[in-house]
Parts: sequence; C-alpha cells; structure tokens
Amino acid sequence: MQTSVFFLLFMLLHFVIAAKTKDKIILLEAESFSNTGGWVVDQQSIDQIGSSYLLAHGLGRPVDDAVTTFHAPNSGNYKVWVRTRDWVAPWNAGGAPGKFQLSVNGRTLETVFGTNGAEWSWQYGGEVSCSKGANEISLHDLTGFDGRCDAIFLSTDPGFEPPQNGKALADFRDEYMESSNDIADAGEFDFVVVGGGMAGCCAAVTAARLGCKVALIQNRPVLGGNNSSEVRVGLSGLIHQEPYPVLGDLVDEIGPVGHWNLWEAQRNPDSERSKKILEEISRNPEKKEHNAGPSTNYNDDKKRQIVENEENISLFLDTHVYEVEKKKGKIVAVIAKNIRTGQKTLFRGKLFADCTGDGNLGYLAGADFRMGRESKKETGEIRAPEKADNLLMGTSVQWNSVEEDAPAAFPSCPWAVQFDESTCHYLTKGDWDWETGAYRDQINEMEMIRDHALRVVYGNWDYIKNKGNNKEKFANRRLSWVAYIGGKRETRRLLGDVILKEQDILNQTAFPDACFTTTWGIDLHYPIETGSLNIEPYRSRADIKEIEPYSVPYRTLYSRNVSNLFMAGRNISVTHVALGTVRVMRTTGMMGEVIGRAARICIKEDCSPRELYLNHLNELLKTLEKGVPSN
Repeated sequence: MQTSVFFLLFMLLHFVIAAKTKDKIILLEAESFSNTGGWVVDQQSIDQIGSSYLLAHGLGRPVDDAVTTFHAPNSGNYKVWVRTRDWVAPWNAGGAPGKFQLSVNGRTLETVFGTNGAEWSWQYGGEVSCSKGANEISLHDLTGFDGRCDAIFLSTDPGFEPPQNGKALADFRDEYMESSNDIADAGEFDFVVVGGGMAGCCAAVTAARLGCKVALIQNRPVLGGNNSSEVRVGLSGLIHQEPYPVLGDLVDEIGPVGHWNLWEAQRNPDSERSKKILEEISRNPEKKEHNAGPSTNYNDDKKRQIVENEENISLFLDTHVYEVEKKKGKIVAVIAKNIRTGQKTLFRGKLFADCTGDGNLGYLAGADFRMGRESKKETGEIRAPEKADNLLMGTSVQWNSVEEDAPAAFPSCPWAVQFDESTCHYLTKGDWDWETGAYRDQINEMEMIRDHALRVVYGNWDYIKNKGNNKEKFANRRLSWVAYIGGKRETRRLLGDVILKEQDILNQTAFPDACFTTTWGIDLHYPIETGSLNIEPYRSRADIKEIEPYSVPYRTLYSRNVSNLFMAGRNISVTHVALGTVRVMRTTGMMGEVIGRAARICIKEDCSPRELYLNHLNELLKTLEKGVPSN
C-alpha cells in the first residue's frame, strides 16, 4: 500500500514538472511549416533519423524562404536550437555548402546553421524575443546547395537542452508535438496497398475496379515512384504478352506515353492504339526522352486523377507506414504518419500488399527477406558470384540541363568532388548510369548515397562550366534539374513460396501458376571504379543477358511466412540475378494487376494468397484472360 502511494506521488510530481516544462518549450518540425517556400520535404531517411526534413535543393541558387507561425505560451527570451548537419562533412570537405539562417519576427539570428558536423544534431543559435501568442519564423537559405533543417526547438528553460538522438529524441518528439500521440482511425479495408509506384497503383486500381475497398498509402506527394517527376525514370519492358495478352492494359492507362510505347507503335503502325501513340509523340516530341526528361513526361497528375476517380480507393499521399500490428502470423493493421504534419493514422485490413520497393512493410511484419547476392553454390546460377556478398545494383541520381539565350553562371564548388580534364564528363545530361551506393546499405545509408551523387554532379558541372578546356560550349548551359529522391534498383527481396532463379528464365521453366511475363534482359549493373579520383563509384555499367519472354509464377508475389501479405515491384521473391529482368516498371505494373485480381479472389473466397494457389488457381488464371474493367 505504501509503495502504491509513493508511486502515485511520483507520477503526480512527474506530470506537474512536465506541465511546467511544456510551458517553457516549443518544438517545431520544419517539414510542417505552413509555407515551405522553395524548400522540399525529404523523407528518404525517415526511419533512420526519426523524421522527414526540409531540403534547400536550389542547384546553386538560394531557394525562397520557408515560413510559418507558432504559438508562444509566454512572452520572453527563448534559446534556439536547430537540428541540422553539414552534409559534406562525412568526406572531410570544407565549406559547409548547406548554410542557412533563421529569423523570428523579422530578427535574423547571427548563427549560420548547417555547419555543425557530419551527424544530425542540435546546433545552438542564440536567443530571440517572442511575444505571447502568434510569432513568425522563417528559414533563409544562403547557398541553394541542399541545406537541411529537421526541427527547431525554443525554450525559456536555461537548464534544458534537447536530446540528440535515439529513443530519447523520439520520446521528446512524441511529448512535444501536439499531433504525435493522437492516432486517427482510417477504417477497415479489404486491401491495403503500401507504396504508390507503378506496381502499387496498378494493384490498387485493379482491386478497386473488381469491387474491393482499397487504401493506397504513398510516402511522397506524387504517385509513380521511379516513374514520377521526382525521379524521372521511363517505363521499360514489353506488356500485352502471351499467355495473358490483356495484362498491361492498366499499365498503359496509368503510365505516360514514352520511349517503349513509341518502339511498340513503330513495329505495328497500323493499329488504332499505335496511331494514337504516334500522333501524341509527334505533338510532343520531348516524350521520346526516356530518362531525366521534362517533368511533364511522367504524368504525375494523370496517375493521381485515375486513382482518385476510383470510388473504392482511399488515397493517402505523404503518408509513411512505420509500424505493423500482427495476430497469429497475419497483419491486422498498419500505423502510418504524415511526413509533413506527423499525424498518425491506423489502417485495418484483411489483405496487405508491399509495393514499397524497399520491402518496408514486409520488414516491419517480420517477413523473410534477402539482400545482396547469393552464391553460385546456393543458387546454381551462372552469373552468381562464387561467394555471397552485399553488392547491390545502385541508386540513380539523374540530372539535366538546358541551353539559355545568355550566359548562365554556376558557383564554384570547392566542397564537391574535384574533377580535372582527365576525369570530367562533358555531358549535358546524367542518365541511369549516374549510379551510386553499390557497396553501401541502400536503406540505412540512403542520405549519404544521395549526397555522394550530389557532390559528383555539382563538382563535374563546376569543372565543365568554369574550368574545363571546353567551357565555352557550356557558357549558356544551365543545370536545370538534379534528382534529390534517389531512383533505387535493389534493396530487400521478400521471399515467397517460389524464389525465381536465373536458370528458370533461361531454361523457360514452366510453372503451373505462370502469370505476368518478363521481357527485359537479365540486366545487372556493376560499379565502375573511379581510378585517379580515388572516390566511391558514381557511374555503372550494365551487363545484359537477352532472354526470351518468360512467364513468372504467381508464388513469387506473396510472402512465405506472413500469410496475408502480397508483394509487387522490385521486392518480389527472386534472386539477385533474376531481379535483373523483372525490376523494370512496365513489368512491375503487370505484377500489380495480378495481385489486384488475386486480392479480389481472396476476399471473395475468404482465403490467403497461398490458399488461392492451392485451391483457386484456375479462377485466378481465368481472370488473367480478361481485361481490367474500365472506370
């Protein structure tokens, strides 16, 4: 009894102290600013650093200020900390290109942020005066070279400093962000699709048109994944193949017209579909630019409109799944948070699909997975290495430039990779082969992988613009676009009842559940060593083994140990070598069409994806003969 009394007194004292502390503390997440100006929201490392952040991605031109208002509980002088980092410090590069300042109520702090070392940490900025009630705060970029701000902390408590990292920081965020502890309930769905690339969009739309209630959750503001205006990778691979030539109808409907549509149309120019494609490309010849083309080539608005027009789909953009609830080997719900507001939402479902590319949902659910290359002894594959290793196909950070009517200046970048006449690239565009991260963990080290690519792009452009022997040819050339969202090829591969291997494809192994057809060659990328530059690789080469069209078994599209989890995209159940053929996006879109149809059968028959294969496979194969209903 006495222990209970002491415990209650302790808890009461804790709440009193917490209440007093809250009156002295203000925590602002930068990504939640009401007006982000020219800053962009980057969520690629949200699981590693605990938050998304604002990035001043101006390609050497300072971006417009990010501005918001906040409520101060009391008037007074507040100490200010900003959570940031010097993003070139991991390479011991001087200059801190990500510099920015902070202003409160029109007063700019003297501290220059983004200069405090390689790790994310709180940089102290001095004191500001705040009035009780509404105050205005702004971030002022100084360079245009990818300054980053995670959060801002203000306090009148002279003895309190924010925790730097780990669980203490996560608890701090939860305690002082108003929305962080409230979990909204989105309701229950037949099919919860996590990941809004081509695979996820096709899975969601297919299931919805067949009568399923669907939630589509995407952690970016646009749909399309690598085929969005943020990454700008064109759709590759052939669709409408035997044995199910209607597979791909939805890929065509959702995806933009581009290089492969043109290739197909030129080989069959008399069909009505080909005539429409050729007419569209003749009106818009820039659509022939497959990768790193104009933003309009990737039809973000078209994808979103098609999804939003489906009455059975609830679309959740800017929403990142970070937690899974399971019972008896099944996922029963996922919890996600908005990458801008921090609002948490619960999604309950009967079936789930991991279309994240990284296998994030499967990983959270405890699904079996593999990363890296299997050994030749393990798989028997001709192109497998003798020993298993962690080498991965890399992440593309593409870029492009435009010719202006007058000279276009570009700042000197002494903190970037330093090129010379023997190492530079006199190019106006960086395509898929500007690829980094082959030797790194492309999930946990994604920020560094992207940043290495930025140092390379900026350093090369600085040299050919300002120093090179051919700089006159680039005088009017302006760097117009550099991806800040990396285009990944390979991370986790979730394991199903069949793990597709190279010999299955080359020997045309016939599986009874053959469904979508892959046509792309077994395309494996390898890093090109950098020689005298003595840095990590940043370019790659493709080693392609051509194949005959091959139909991949359905059993690669569901998890072998999480009973209600489908997958579609580059994270399906294949070896590293086999991934080389199935990973292109017209092929992954067809995967989405297959699991959308399978989800409908599972709901109707009250069965799992594996039970569908065991008891209802013929029904699935029959549906693959029919086109997806139009909206």
